[in-house]
Amino acid sequence: MKTLKSIFAITILSLFAGKISAQDSTIVVKTSAQCESCKKRIENALNFEKGVKSGVLDLTTKDATVVFDPQKTSSAKVRAAITKVGYDADKMTADAKAYKKLPKCCQKGGHEQ
Repeated sequence: MKTLKSIFAITILSLFAGKISAQDSTIVVKTSAQCESCKKRIENALNFEKGVKSGVLDLTTKDATVVFDPQKTSSAKVRAAITKVGYDADKMTADAKAYKKLPKCCQKGGHEQ
């Protein structure tokens, strides 16, 4: 039984090691997300960005935690990916055209109206 547990633990660790490595970088980006639709839109954009291993948005804090391979992308490109779908990313302002295409509820202050 102990051997089986060891094999299982090694297998799980191997799976994670293939996805996220010691050379990866992690950043937390403050966004202008408002709702669950915003969360899906931002996470989809991040997960399609080359070099991004994972991107998860916490709606309570509006922070996106992004793990990426710095040899394939940069923190600036990660932030730019968020702005391209219409949201602010730290001090980078949302792309104006993308922002206008967002549903009213996803625009700044939309959830309060």
